[in-house]
Amino acid sequence: MIQFQVTVTIEGGLHARPAALLVSRTSQSQSKITLNNGEKMADGRSILGIMTLGISQGDHLTIQVDGSDEEHVAAEIQQLFQQEFAS
Repeated sequence: MIQFQVTVTIEGGLHARPAALLVSRTSQSQSKITLNNGEKMADGRSILGIMTLGISQGDHLTIQVDGSDEEHVAAEIQQLFQQEFAS
């Protein structure tokens, strides 16, 4: 299992468009992905779950990736956050 933290730097937080980009990357994975925002947790493959976390700019998320392709998926997720979800 890989666990890492990211800080949300995009204006408006993890709203619909960046959440959809995240889900499009994670849904192709064989690994289980969990996002934690404080006490709230969501499946990284669920856009509705991610949206209910209410992730705002400046929030610190803990992301857990567990599975056969965890290293690849964790790197892709980190890259999304570093590039502020620019496509």
